Amino acid sequence: MDIFTVFSIIGTIAFAMSGAIVAMEEEYDILGVYVLGLVTAFGGGVIRNLLIGVPIPTIWTQGMLLKTAVIAMTVAFVLPLKWIHTWKKSEAFFDAIGLSAFAIQGALYATGKYPLSAVMVAAMLTGIGGGMIRDVLAGRKPLVLRDEIYAVWALSAGAAIGLSWFKTPVELLVLFAIVILFRMLSVHYGWRLPRRSLKYALSQSVFEDENRAAAAAKKNEQLELKEGERQ
Repeated sequence: MDIFTVFSIIGTIAFAMSGAIVAMEEEYDILGVYVLGLVTAFGGGVIRNLLIGVPIPTIWTQGMLLKTAVIAMTVAFVLPLKWIHTWKKSEAFFDAIGLSAFAIQGALYATGKYPLSAVMVAAMLTGIGGGMIRDVLAGRKPLVLRDEIYAVWALSAGAAIGLSWFKTPVELLVLFAIVILFRMLSVHYGWRLPRRSLKYALSQSVFEDENRAAAAAKKNEQLELKEGERQ
């Protein structure tokens, strides 16, 4: 079994269970559990294939990974509630495992065939694509667009592989651990990319406009009263 397959299996298990548990949180039925789990596990790879021109039907040649995902989702569905609570406490860690595994897998898929920029994007989309589709289908804001630094670690893994800094299986396993470490550090310390929120600013602007309009109306009313008194 080569290193590419190892990372594919790890990422598939982590993301399939993640999608299944999100589906159960949203009270989906068993079909929804399997759909959301499969989308989470394979959605990123499908988006990557669209980007780099790989035929989409190649997903159906991954029989072993599909079976692995189905087994993982079935296990998640029948897990005792206590075990699911334990999973939820460690959700960020397992999410980091899936992110790291799929980012490296996506980079390996593109490296040697496409330029560095494509390798980095392939790593990012493979790592975050399934999770984004999962969140959208679950009616949630995509984690990658609002939470701690997330996609940056997938891009960094793609850059490291595209620049041939990590090539051997041992080196790739070290990179796998590094990405998980930095993802968990970003969760622990709340590292975030710069953001500019207009929600408060716009609501404050509307509030001020309403106050000005109310003050103007009151002033006009007072003027009208004074005019009436003079008459």
